[in-house]
Amino acid sequence: MTTALDLTDPVALTAALVDVESVSGGEAHLADLVERALRAHDHLDVVRDGNCVVARTHLGRPQRVLLAGHLDTVPTAGNVPSRREGDVLFGCGTSDMKAGDAVLLHLAATLPAPAYDLTFVLYDNEEVAAEHNGLKRLAETRADLLQADLALLMEPTDGLVEAGCQGTLRVQLTLTGRRAHSARSWLGDNAVHRAAGVLATLAAYEPRSVEIDGCTYREGLSAVRIEGGVAGNVVPDACTVTVNFRFAPDRSEAEALAHVQTVLAPHALVLTDTSPGALPGLSAPAAQHFVRAVGGRVSAKYGWTDVARFAALGIPALNYGPGDPGLAHTRDEHVDVRKVAEAAELLRSYLA
Repeated sequence: MTTALDLTDPVALTAALVDVESVSGGEAHLADLVERALRAHDHLDVVRDGNCVVARTHLGRPQRVLLAGHLDTVPTAGNVPSRREGDVLFGCGTSDMKAGDAVLLHLAATLPAPAYDLTFVLYDNEEVAAEHNGLKRLAETRADLLQADLALLMEPTDGLVEAGCQGTLRVQLTLTGRRAHSARSWLGDNAVHRAAGVLATLAAYEPRSVEIDGCTYREGLSAVRIEGGVAGNVVPDACTVTVNFRFAPDRSEAEALAHVQTVLAPHALVLTDTSPGALPGLSAPAAQHFVRAVGGRVSAKYGWTDVARFAALGIPALNYGPGDPGLAHTRDEHVDVRKVAEAAELLRSYLA
């Protein structure tokens, strides 16, 4: 088991972070290692809140930049520990988002006198329901720790700037029937079969694309889980379909829910999880300066990220990290280590 983290090399650090399994809810050991490594640097004031670790400088600079990353990953798929083949590092979380965490931690340790005051936030439970999110808890109970002129989420963007984020909500709808012995199926009413109409509606759904500040957000409405049946010889009398809507940030959560209700009418829906989107925020001077500093390439963020939490606090926020978002959560998840080194150097140049 890893007992210490060396923050001097972001590439080696990425591998070390991946080798510490930290599936959502199981981040405590990694949070301990991160806290210990950051406390070794006298220029940082470190605060531990649950499995969130916050490190800050207090240099009296006129502006503060915050860099944040989540410590958790989705469940592993036989891809821990990491392995390296040439310039490619494989392993759970390499893309989403331990490469970004490694860059963040490396900069925290090696920038004792930056041009900005800096805040570094490592938090738990981003990959699960919003109610468990460590950054959400900080925003509600210790918002003072998150105050900044610009927040950078080290989410995987393949070295581009991705602005804003989609909102997300999940609903469940339950179809009912009548239970019967499957040998006499005509005496029952199969609830799973009733789901066919719902699935056909979702398959035929045409998502809209919305352009905001030059960024195009594409929506999506998908069935992500279906459950029904109690035994192999029983016609099921209930079937539950879980539906996820990823919506453009020009919709509010209420508007997004109303849209899903319209599409799936007349079925009654139960809302199980919701988080708002975030507009691109590219008009903020701090955001414009950062975009120029890292090459000027901007696109929309497909997916929900915690930029939305910073937007709710009135803090301009952008996504920027070395991982490829298309590889996130895959069995062969990997990162090009040259992207890790490049992100560290571009951010060092900007912050210094």
